[in-house]
Amino acid sequence: MASQSFNPAVPMKREWGTAFRALRRLLADGDDTIQVFRIMRALNGDTSHRNYRRLIASLEGGRLAYERVELAPRLCDRAWIESFPEGSVGAAYRAFLDGTGYSADGLAELSIAETEIPANVEHPYAWFGRRERDIHDIWHILTGYEADEPLGEACLVAFSYAQTGGLGWAFIGAGAALKSLRITGNTAFTRAVWEGWRHGKRAAWLHAEDYQALMGEPLEAARARLRIAEPLRYREAQTRLAAAGLRGI
Repeated sequence: MASQSFNPAVPMKREWGTAFRALRRLLADGDDTIQVFRIMRALNGDTSHRNYRRLIASLEGGRLAYERVELAPRLCDRAWIESFPEGSVGAAYRAFLDGTGYSADGLAELSIAETEIPANVEHPYAWFGRRERDIHDIWHILTGYEADEPLGEACLVAFSYAQTGGLGWAFIGAGAALKSLRITGNTAFTRAVWEGWRHGKRAAWLHAEDYQALMGEPLEAARARLRIAEPLRYREAQTRLAAAGLRGI
Protein backbone atom coordinates (compact mmCIF):
# COMPACT_ATOMS: atom_id res chain seq x y z
CA MET A 1 0.00 0.00 0.00
CA ALA A 2 1.15 3.56 -0.72
CA SER A 3 0.70 4.60 2.90
CA GLN A 4 3.17 1.94 4.05
CA SER A 5 5.86 3.42 1.82
CA PHE A 6 5.49 6.94 3.20
CA ASN A 7 8.68 8.02 4.94
CA PRO A 8 8.39 11.33 6.84
CA ALA A 9 12.17 11.53 7.14
CA VAL A 10 12.43 12.15 3.39
CA PRO A 11 11.22 15.59 2.20
CA MET A 12 8.46 15.38 -0.37
CA LYS A 13 9.34 16.54 -3.88
CA ARG A 14 7.69 19.70 -5.13
CA GLU A 15 4.86 19.06 -7.57
CA TRP A 16 3.97 22.30 -9.29
CA GLY A 17 1.27 20.79 -11.49
CA THR A 18 -0.57 19.46 -8.46
CA ALA A 19 -0.21 22.84 -6.73
CA PHE A 20 -1.60 24.84 -9.67
CA ARG A 21 -4.57 22.50 -10.08
CA ALA A 22 -5.34 22.70 -6.38
CA LEU A 23 -4.99 26.49 -6.34
CA ARG A 24 -7.47 26.87 -9.22
CA ARG A 25 -9.99 24.78 -7.31
CA LEU A 26 -9.37 26.66 -4.07
CA LEU A 27 -9.79 30.08 -5.69
CA ALA A 28 -13.01 28.86 -7.33
CA ASP A 29 -14.35 27.61 -3.99
CA GLY A 30 -12.77 29.01 -0.85
CA ASP A 31 -14.56 26.41 1.28
CA ASP A 32 -12.72 23.57 -0.49
CA THR A 33 -10.17 23.35 2.32
CA ILE A 34 -8.74 20.04 1.19
CA GLN A 35 -7.01 21.94 -1.64
CA VAL A 36 -4.97 23.83 0.97
CA PHE A 37 -3.49 20.57 2.24
CA ARG A 38 -2.78 19.42 -1.32
CA ILE A 39 -0.87 22.62 -1.98
CA MET A 40 1.05 22.25 1.28
CA ARG A 41 2.11 18.73 0.43
CA ALA A 42 2.95 19.69 -3.14
CA LEU A 43 5.18 22.65 -2.28
CA ASN A 44 6.35 22.68 1.31
CA GLY A 45 9.11 20.12 0.79
CA ASP A 46 11.39 20.08 3.84
CA THR A 47 9.60 22.90 5.70
CA SER A 48 8.62 20.74 8.67
CA HIS A 49 12.13 19.28 8.81
CA ARG A 50 13.77 22.71 8.96
CA ASN A 51 11.34 24.13 11.48
CA TYR A 52 11.55 21.06 13.72
CA ARG A 53 15.34 21.43 13.83
CA ARG A 54 14.85 25.08 14.73
CA LEU A 55 12.45 24.07 17.48
CA ILE A 56 14.86 21.68 19.19
CA ALA A 57 17.70 24.19 19.00
CA SER A 58 16.22 25.98 22.04
CA LEU A 59 15.72 24.65 25.56
CA GLU A 60 11.97 25.33 25.62
CA GLY A 61 11.50 24.02 22.09
CA GLY A 62 13.44 20.90 22.99
CA ARG A 63 11.08 20.32 25.91
CA LEU A 64 8.04 20.66 23.64
CA ALA A 65 9.54 18.23 21.14
CA TYR A 66 10.46 15.78 23.90
CA GLU A 67 6.93 15.81 25.34
CA ARG A 68 5.41 15.61 21.83
CA VAL A 69 1.90 16.54 22.90
CA GLU A 70 -0.78 15.96 20.26
CA LEU A 71 -2.80 19.18 20.28
CA ALA A 72 -5.88 18.10 18.32
CA PRO A 73 -7.35 15.93 21.11
CA ARG A 74 -6.63 18.67 23.64
CA LEU A 75 -8.31 21.31 21.49
CA CYS A 76 -11.35 19.04 21.13
CA ASP A 77 -11.73 18.69 24.90
CA ARG A 78 -14.70 20.97 25.43
CA ALA A 79 -14.42 20.89 29.22
CA TRP A 80 -10.85 22.15 28.92
CA ILE A 81 -11.86 24.84 26.43
CA GLU A 82 -14.70 25.95 28.73
CA SER A 83 -12.28 26.36 31.65
CA PHE A 84 -10.58 29.50 30.31
CA PRO A 85 -11.60 32.90 31.70
CA GLU A 86 -12.99 35.71 29.58
CA GLY A 87 -10.31 37.77 27.92
CA SER A 88 -7.92 34.83 27.56
CA VAL A 89 -6.61 33.25 24.37
CA GLY A 90 -8.61 30.14 25.25
CA ALA A 91 -11.83 32.11 25.64
CA ALA A 92 -11.27 33.77 22.25
CA TYR A 93 -10.64 30.33 20.74
CA ARG A 94 -13.88 29.08 22.33
CA ALA A 95 -15.78 31.97 20.74
CA PHE A 96 -14.06 31.21 17.42
CA LEU A 97 -15.23 27.60 17.53
CA ASP A 98 -18.76 28.58 18.46
CA GLY A 99 -18.92 31.27 15.79
CA THR A 100 -17.50 29.24 12.91
CA GLY A 101 -18.49 25.68 13.73
CA TYR A 102 -14.89 24.64 13.09
CA SER A 103 -13.07 22.05 15.18
CA ALA A 104 -9.53 20.72 15.50
CA ASP A 105 -10.59 17.17 14.68
CA GLY A 106 -12.49 18.41 11.61
CA LEU A 107 -9.32 20.05 10.33
CA ALA A 108 -7.37 16.87 11.06
CA GLU A 109 -9.86 14.77 9.09
CA LEU A 110 -9.60 17.10 6.11
CA SER A 111 -5.82 16.98 6.21
CA ILE A 112 -5.74 13.22 5.65
CA ALA A 113 -8.67 13.01 3.24
CA GLU A 114 -7.79 11.53 -0.15
CA THR A 115 -4.09 11.31 0.68
CA GLU A 116 -1.70 8.41 1.11
CA ILE A 117 -0.30 9.69 4.41
CA PRO A 118 -1.45 7.86 7.57
CA ALA A 119 -3.13 9.93 10.26
CA ASN A 120 -0.69 9.51 13.15
CA VAL A 121 2.75 8.62 11.85
CA GLU A 122 5.10 8.23 14.80
CA HIS A 123 7.96 10.42 13.68
CA PRO A 124 9.17 13.83 14.94
CA TYR A 125 8.73 15.56 11.58
CA ALA A 126 5.22 14.15 11.15
CA TRP A 127 4.34 15.26 14.70
CA PHE A 128 5.58 18.75 13.93
CA GLY A 129 3.47 18.88 10.77
CA ARG A 130 0.36 17.90 12.76
CA ARG A 131 1.18 20.56 15.33
CA GLU A 132 1.41 23.21 12.61
CA ARG A 133 -1.98 22.12 11.32
CA ASP A 134 -3.61 22.14 14.76
CA ILE A 135 -2.46 25.66 15.73
CA HIS A 136 -3.76 27.29 12.55
CA ASP A 137 -7.02 28.43 14.13
CA ILE A 138 -5.20 29.69 17.23
CA TRP A 139 -3.13 31.86 14.88
CA HIS A 140 -6.41 33.34 13.63
CA ILE A 141 -7.05 34.42 17.22
CA LEU A 142 -3.57 35.74 17.89
CA THR A 143 -3.21 37.70 14.65
CA GLY A 144 -6.73 39.14 14.50
CA TYR A 145 -7.18 37.77 10.98
CA GLU A 146 -10.64 36.25 11.08
CA ALA A 147 -11.70 33.14 9.21
CA ASP A 148 -13.55 35.27 6.66
CA GLU A 149 -13.02 33.79 3.24
CA PRO A 150 -11.08 34.87 1.29
CA LEU A 151 -9.57 37.96 2.96
CA GLY A 152 -8.80 36.76 6.48
CA GLU A 153 -7.48 33.43 5.30
CA ALA A 154 -5.26 35.06 2.68
CA CYS A 155 -3.78 37.38 5.31
CA LEU A 156 -3.12 34.48 7.65
CA VAL A 157 -1.42 32.36 5.00
CA ALA A 158 0.87 35.31 4.25
CA PHE A 159 1.62 35.55 7.98
CA SER A 160 2.24 31.78 8.02
CA TYR A 161 4.68 32.00 5.11
CA ALA A 162 6.71 34.62 6.96
CA GLN A 163 6.74 32.41 10.06
CA THR A 164 7.47 29.05 8.45
CA GLY A 165 9.07 29.63 5.05
CA GLY A 166 6.62 27.10 3.59
CA LEU A 167 6.28 27.85 -0.12
CA GLY A 168 2.72 26.52 -0.17
CA TRP A 169 1.56 29.37 2.07
CA ALA A 170 3.15 31.95 -0.22
CA PHE A 171 1.57 30.30 -3.26
CA ILE A 172 -1.95 30.54 -1.80
CA GLY A 173 -1.54 34.12 -0.55
CA ALA A 174 -0.08 35.39 -3.81
CA GLY A 175 -2.71 33.61 -5.87
CA ALA A 176 -5.55 35.11 -3.83
CA ALA A 177 -4.07 38.62 -3.92
CA LEU A 178 -3.49 38.56 -7.68
CA LYS A 179 -6.97 37.24 -8.40
CA SER A 180 -8.51 39.91 -6.19
CA LEU A 181 -6.55 42.65 -7.95
CA ARG A 182 -7.56 41.33 -11.38
CA ILE A 183 -11.26 41.01 -10.57
CA THR A 184 -11.87 44.05 -8.39
CA GLY A 185 -9.16 46.49 -9.45
CA ASN A 186 -9.00 47.34 -5.73
CA THR A 187 -5.62 47.15 -3.97
CA ALA A 188 -7.05 46.97 -0.44
CA PHE A 189 -7.01 43.16 -0.45
CA THR A 190 -3.42 43.03 -1.71
CA ARG A 191 -2.22 45.55 0.87
CA ALA A 192 -3.86 43.52 3.64
CA VAL A 193 -2.12 40.33 2.47
CA TRP A 194 1.22 42.16 2.35
CA GLU A 195 0.55 43.35 5.90
CA GLY A 196 0.05 39.73 6.96
CA TRP A 197 3.53 38.85 5.68
CA ARG A 198 5.12 41.87 7.40
CA HIS A 199 3.45 41.05 10.70
CA GLY A 200 4.64 37.46 10.45
CA LYS A 201 8.22 38.62 9.92
CA ARG A 202 8.13 40.98 12.91
CA ALA A 203 6.42 38.62 15.35
CA ALA A 204 8.15 36.16 17.63
CA TRP A 205 8.43 32.64 16.22
CA LEU A 206 5.08 31.16 17.20
CA HIS A 207 6.08 27.54 16.72
CA ALA A 208 8.17 27.77 19.89
CA GLU A 209 5.11 28.51 22.04
CA ASP A 210 3.67 26.11 24.58
CA TYR A 211 0.08 26.30 23.35
CA GLN A 212 -1.43 24.59 26.36
CA ALA A 213 0.01 27.33 28.56
CA LEU A 214 -0.70 30.08 26.04
CA MET A 215 -4.42 29.35 26.08
CA GLY A 216 -4.70 30.63 29.65
CA GLU A 217 -2.83 33.87 28.94
CA PRO A 218 -4.75 37.16 28.49
CA LEU A 219 -5.14 37.66 24.74
CA GLU A 220 -3.86 41.23 24.58
CA ALA A 221 -0.89 40.40 26.81
CA ALA A 222 -0.04 37.44 24.57
CA ARG A 223 -0.17 39.59 21.45
CA ALA A 224 2.12 42.16 23.05
CA ARG A 225 4.59 39.53 24.26
CA LEU A 226 4.68 37.87 20.85
CA ARG A 227 5.06 41.22 19.03
CA ILE A 228 1.92 40.71 16.94
CA ALA A 229 0.82 44.06 15.54
CA GLU A 230 -2.72 45.32 15.02
CA PRO A 231 -4.14 44.20 11.63
CA LEU A 232 -4.97 47.71 10.46
CA ARG A 233 -4.74 47.11 6.70
CA TYR A 234 -6.90 44.03 7.08
CA ARG A 235 -9.64 45.94 8.87
CA GLU A 236 -9.43 48.73 6.30
CA ALA A 237 -9.80 46.17 3.51
CA GLN A 238 -12.80 44.61 5.26
CA THR A 239 -14.49 48.01 5.43
CA ARG A 240 -13.63 49.12 1.88
CA LEU A 241 -14.57 45.86 0.22
CA ALA A 242 -17.86 45.68 2.15
CA ALA A 243 -18.72 49.25 1.22
CA ALA A 244 -18.11 48.43 -2.42
CA GLY A 245 -20.14 45.23 -2.19
CA LEU A 246 -17.04 43.13 -2.88
CA ARG A 247 -15.59 40.05 -1.20
CA GLY A 248 -12.15 40.58 -2.72
CA ILE A 249 -12.38 37.63 -5.10
